[in-house]
Amino acid sequence: MPATTVKNIPNDLYERLKQSAAENRRSINSEIVVCIQRAVQSPKHKNVNDLLVRARTVRAKTRGQLFTDEKFTELKTLGRR
Repeated sequence: MPATTVKNIPNDLYERLKQSAAENRRSINSEIVVCIQRAVQSPKHKNVNDLLVRARTVRAKTRGQLFTDEKFTELKTLGRR
């Protein structure tokens, strides 16, 4: 597996990485790899047209339905069971 060295990490960033690694029970190296994976694998540019189609589909399904806070909480609770 390839290896690299990261130099000149600002102290505050290193401390946050160290804290995050501890919270996730990982080494600092493993935490850095996870951060890099998330940054590289996350989609940077979503297709706007696809998002609009999905949004319009959801709107069409819920058109004319008004939800109270109580109804929303009820449906949310049902979905968690």
